[in-house]
Amino acid sequence: MAILGTRYRDFSIEEEQLGPLGATLISGPGGSPADILEVARGATVILAGSRPRFTAEVLAGLSCRGIVRYGVGTDSIDLEAAHRLGIAVARVSDYGTEAVAFHAVSMAVAQLRRLNEVDRSIRSGRWGFGEVRPLHEPSTLAAGVIGYGRIGRQSAAYLKALGMRVSAYDPYADIPADHDVADVSLEELLATTDVVLLHAAGRPDGRPLLDAKALGRMRPGSILVNTARGSLIDFATLVEALRAGRPARAALDVFPTEPPDLSALSDVADKVLLSPHMAWYTEESEADMRQKAAAEAARLLQGEPLADPVVEIGQLA
Repeated sequence: MAILGTRYRDFSIEEEQLGPLGATLISGPGGSPADILEVARGATVILAGSRPRFTAEVLAGLSCRGIVRYGVGTDSIDLEAAHRLGIAVARVSDYGTEAVAFHAVSMAVAQLRRLNEVDRSIRSGRWGFGEVRPLHEPSTLAAGVIGYGRIGRQSAAYLKALGMRVSAYDPYADIPADHDVADVSLEELLATTDVVLLHAAGRPDGRPLLDAKALGRMRPGSILVNTARGSLIDFATLVEALRAGRPARAALDVFPTEPPDLSALSDVADKVLLSPHMAWYTEESEADMRQKAAAEAARLLQGEPLADPVVEIGQLA
C-alpha cells in the first residue's frame, strides 16, 4: 500500500483501517514520475493527494488494483488510461461540507467589510476608514449561490443566518421551496446579487462558467468568491472585470494552476483576497476524508464494490 503526496504527521488513521488487512504502508512525495514509480511500482493500492500526476506512462508502470484520491478532483489521473489498464479509481466527494461553506462565507464577509484593505492601511501608518465607504449591513444585501449541492446549501444557510436574501442557480439540482432560497437563472443571479459564491463543478470541457459576458452582468460593487474549481473563472478575464468594477472585489481559494502566477494581479491586488486551496481543511474534515479514503482502499484490497468510484474495473464511470 503506497501513500503519495500528503503532508500528514503520521498515518495512524490509515493504519487503523488497513493494518488489520495485512497492508504494509509506504509513502513518498510523488512529485515526479520517477518518485511515483520508485515508491508505488509494486503497490497493490495507492492513496494519493493532489500533487502526484498519474499520466498514461506512469500508470503503465504500476501494478496496482486501484488509486484512491484524497479528495474530490481526479484531474491528476488519466482516467481513460486507467480504464484501459484495468486500474480502478476512487475519490472522496462527501467531506468538508461545513469547512468549505464556512471558508467561503468567511471570505465573503471579509471582503464585504474590506478587512484586508483596512488591515494594510493601518500597517502602513494610516488611520481611519473613509477610503472603504460605503459599507452596508447584511440585512440590506442579496447573496447568490451558484451550485446548490451539499456545500451550496450549507453556504446558503449561513448567508441567511446573517440576514441576507439568498438566491441560487443550479441546473442539476432542485431548490426546495421550504429553503427560503429563490430559484433563478444564472443571468438573474449575477445581475441582482451583491455577493456571489461559486460552489459548482467544473465543466467537462474545461471552459469557464463565468466568462467576460457573465462577469459583465454582475452588479457594480459586488463580490465574487470561488472555493470550488479554478477553471470556473478565466483568470485574465477576472482581472479585466475587476478593473471595470464588475465585480468590485474577489476572494479566491482555487486557481487554474496551483500555486498560481499572481503577476497579472499586480494592479488589482488590493481588490483580491487569496487563500491557498485550504477551504476544505479543518482537523475534523481532514480526518473524515482520510477515514473514507482508507475505507475505499480497504474495499479495493478485499475486492468489494467501491463507494465512490470514478473508474470501476471494466467500466468507465
